Amino acid sequence: QQCVNGPGAIMCASGKYSSRGPALIPRMKTKHRIYYITLFSVVLLGLIATGMFQFWPHSIESTADWGLDRRSVHDAPLIRLPVANPIPERGDLSCRMHTCFDVYRCGYNPKNRIKVYIYPLQRFVDEVGVPISSTGLSREYNDLLSAISDSEFYTDDVTRACLFVPSIDVLNQNSLRIRETAQALAMLPRWDKGMNHLLFNMLPGGPPDYNTALDVPRDRALLAGGGFSTWTYRQGYDVSIPVYSPLSADVELPERQPGPRRYFILSSQTAIHREYRAELERLKEENGEALLLLDKCSNLSQGVASARKRCYKGQVFDYPQILQESSFCVVLRGARLGQATLSDVLQAGCVPVILADSYILPFSEVLDWKRASVVIPEEKLPEMYTILKSIPHRQVEEMQRQARWFWDAYFSSMKAIGMTTLQIINDRIYPYAARTYEQWNNPPLVKWSSVNSPLFLPLIPPRSPGFTAVVLTYDRIESLFRVITEISKVPSLAKLLVVWNNQNKSPPEDSLWPKIAAPLKVVRTKENKLSNRFFPYDEIETEAVLAIDDDIIMLTSDELQFGYEVWREFPDRLVGYPGRLHLWDHEMGKWKYESEWTNEVSMVLTGAAFYHKYFNYLYTYKMPGDIKNWVDAHMNCEDIAMNFLVANITGKAPIKVTPRKKFKCPECTAIDGLSLDQTHMVERSECINKFASVFGTMPLKVVEHRADPVLYKDDFPEKLKSFPNIGSL
Repeated sequence: QQCVNGPGAIMCASGKYSSRGPALIPRMKTKHRIYYITLFSVVLLGLIATGMFQFWPHSIESTADWGLDRRSVHDAPLIRLPVANPIPERGDLSCRMHTCFDVYRCGYNPKNRIKVYIYPLQRFVDEVGVPISSTGLSREYNDLLSAISDSEFYTDDVTRACLFVPSIDVLNQNSLRIRETAQALAMLPRWDKGMNHLLFNMLPGGPPDYNTALDVPRDRALLAGGGFSTWTYRQGYDVSIPVYSPLSADVELPERQPGPRRYFILSSQTAIHREYRAELERLKEENGEALLLLDKCSNLSQGVASARKRCYKGQVFDYPQILQESSFCVVLRGARLGQATLSDVLQAGCVPVILADSYILPFSEVLDWKRASVVIPEEKLPEMYTILKSIPHRQVEEMQRQARWFWDAYFSSMKAIGMTTLQIINDRIYPYAARTYEQWNNPPLVKWSSVNSPLFLPLIPPRSPGFTAVVLTYDRIESLFRVITEISKVPSLAKLLVVWNNQNKSPPEDSLWPKIAAPLKVVRTKENKLSNRFFPYDEIETEAVLAIDDDIIMLTSDELQFGYEVWREFPDRLVGYPGRLHLWDHEMGKWKYESEWTNEVSMVLTGAAFYHKYFNYLYTYKMPGDIKNWVDAHMNCEDIAMNFLVANITGKAPIKVTPRKKFKCPECTAIDGLSLDQTHMVERSECINKFASVFGTMPLKVVEHRADPVLYKDDFPEKLKSFPNIGSL
C-alpha cells in the first residue's frame, strides 16, 4: 500500500493504482460536489412529487380546473368570508326541472350527455380565520369529485357546462357551519341563485330534530340527498342517494349464491328506538332461532373495533359478514331516515326489510325496489314475520340476487353513487336517449325463470290488472259516449282515458259523461296531433293498452274481452281487429297499401288494437327519423307507424282477432272521418314507402293467422261458449 502526503491529509491507495490515480478522485468530488447535490435534490423532489400524486386517483396529464395541479385542500387558496356576505334563500320546495333548471344551457350534443364543471378547490374561512368546515375535504367527497372529473360527463370549460358541482364538501352536515357554508356557496362565480348547481349530502340535519334535508340555505340548487322524506323530497328534481357505508371499501364480501340461509330474519342495527327493540325482542321470543337480534357489544377486549362486531347474549359475530347468514335483514329508521345499514345489507345479498315511513328509497326514480326489498309500514312491525313467510322461496332467491346487483351497480363506491346521480339527471334532460327500465333494473346475464321476454318487458305484476282504454277524440261527442258505454261493459277494463285533441273547445261537463263503473279521466292536449294517442301518460297504470277511435261503435264487449285475453298470450304483439296488408307494386316499383279482404295480414289498425304500454314510450321517444313529425303534419298513418315500430323491434307479425267483416274497409265507407276517398289510400301507400325508407328495411311481416275463441264456429248451444257475441253483424 502506498501513502502520499497531501496538504493537511494523508491519502493512501492500493498498490495496483499509479500515484496519479488516487490523487484524482478527491479533486473530482470537490470540483463537482454542487452538481451532484443539485442532481440528487432534483431526483428526490421528483420522487416525492410522484408519491404525492399516487394518493390522488387521477392522471396528472389533465389540465382541468378541478385538478389545478391535483393539490390537497390544504394547498388551496384561502378565501375570507365577510360577515355581511349575502346568504342564499332557504330552498324552494316548489322547484322542478322546468322551473328551477335551465335546460337550454345543456344544449344539443351528438352524445346526449350533460357536461359537468367542478369548481376549483378553495379554503373558505370567516373573518377571524376559522374554517367553515371542521373536516375540510373528506375522503368520500374527494373520491366523488375525482370520479366525476374522470368521467365522460366532465368538462373543464365553464362556458360549456350544463351542471356545476362546488368543491365545498357538504356530505356531513355535522361538520359544517351552516351560515358560513351558505355564504361560501353564494360567492361561487356561477351561482345565480343555485340554478344548475348540484350539492351532495348524505348526513342531513342534526340534533335534536335531524331534518331530512340539508339545512344549509341553497336557493334553487338540486340536492342529491341521503335522507329524504316525502315532505322534503322534490320529486323529479332532487335525487335520493344512499348513505355510503365506509365498510364498502374496507370489507370484501364474496357474493353468495341465493337460497335458504341459517337465519330467516336478522336485525343488526344498534341504538334503535326502545319501542322497536322491544317489538323485535317479542318477535324473537315467538319465533326462536329463526330471528337473530344483534346489538352493540359491551364486553369487547381493548383494541377491537366495535363497528365490525355485533353481539347477542355474549356471543360475538363479525359484521357485516353475519348479514350473509340471513334471508331477510331489518333496516329500521334511526335518528336519521337514511341508514348506511341498507348498503351493508345489499352487499351481503340479504333482502332488506325496510321499516321507515315516508323514506324516499335511494334512486327510486329509476330502481324498482319491489324486486330487491320488502317495504313494511312501521305499524306493521308486529306482523313482519308473517308477511315475510308468505313470500315464495323462488321470489326470495330472485330478490337476494337483485339486492346484491343493486349494491354492485349503484351502492358499492362513491363513484357508483356519483355516476348514477348524474345519469338520472342526464335522463331527465335527454329523455329520448334515457336508459330504459330494463337497463336500470335487469342484472346482466340473468335469465329470469329461464325465460327471456323478446322485449325484456318487466316480469313483475303491473300496478293495476286489466287494460286501459285510450280513446282519441276531437269533436264527435255522441259516438264517443257510445264507445265509452260499450267499453265499460268489458270485465277487464281498469280505466278509461279520453285524449281530448280539440284545443278550441272544452270537453263536456262532468255531469254529461256516461256513468260507468271504471275510472274515467280526460286529458287535454296542447296541440292537435295524432301522435297524442300514443303518449306514455302517467294515468296508464296497466301493462295493456286498448287504443280505440271514438267512432268504433260496432265492437261488442265479448269481442273486446277476447281481444284482451289474446293479448295476454302475446304481450309483445299488436293484437287488433281490422287487418291490413302491404304489397309490392311491380309496375310502380314501390310498396302499396291494401285494405281489401284477403287471406293475409301484415298490419292491424290501432283504431281498435291492444298493445303493451312500453310501445307508447318507444313511439314517443325512440321513433326513428322524422316519422313522428310526418304523421303529425299529414294527420295520417300513426297506426302504420306503430305497426312498423313493433315489427321492427320484435321481428313478429301482428295478431288479428275474429273475422269482423264490418271492418273490411272503413277507409271507403267513413262518413265524417278522415278516410273519404282514394286520395287517402294513396297517402297511406306513401306512408309505407316513407317509413320503409327511414327504417332502411321493410320490417312488416305477412302472416295467414287469426285468433278465434274455442267453439267460435262450432254448432254448440250458445250457453256453452265463453264468447257468444262474437262475429255477428
